[in-house]
Amino acid sequence: EYSCEYGSLKFYALCGVGGVLSCGLTHTGVVPLDLVKCRMQVDPQKYKSIFNGFSVTVKEDGVRGLAKGWAPTFIGYSMQGLCKFGFYEVFKILYGNMLGEENAYLWRTSLYLAASASAEFFADIALAPMEAAKVRIQTQPGYANTLRQALPKMFGEEGIWAFYKGVAPLWMR
Repeated sequence: EYSCEYGSLKFYALCGVGGVLSCGLTHTGVVPLDLVKCRMQVDPQKYKSIFNGFSVTVKEDGVRGLAKGWAPTFIGYSMQGLCKFGFYEVFKILYGNMLGEENAYLWRTSLYLAASASAEFFADIALAPMEAAKVRIQTQPGYANTLRQALPKMFGEEGIWAFYKGVAPLWMR
């Protein structure tokens, strides 16, 4: 009747795969819009509006330029989705067991919020390195054109901190 037992490793894995598909694919699909948005934030004189930003990007980089940052977006948001969807279920069951069946039901909204916040804490740690690389690729012309170029350069210049200095703002978001 069911594809797997609730709370089993297969259950958590399926939730994680759902997160990879829903977050990784959707965020990658809107990379062109995200690229223009980031560039508008960094250089509002050059990128005056969404439509102008698309036009300037295509003029300077061609249509392929609209895909800049797709790899760190796909990897980062896939990791975030894996953690967000998978850990949400882990924490929901963990906290529910700690409260007991009746209290878990009575306090279910608070339980769901606590499970969600706990999952997001770890999901943002998983996302932060790729988000940092994506922003560098998209907003610093000449810095790096690919993830393979960006990661070693960032690590060489700033060490591991280069990948996590944006995690606190992610948590606040």
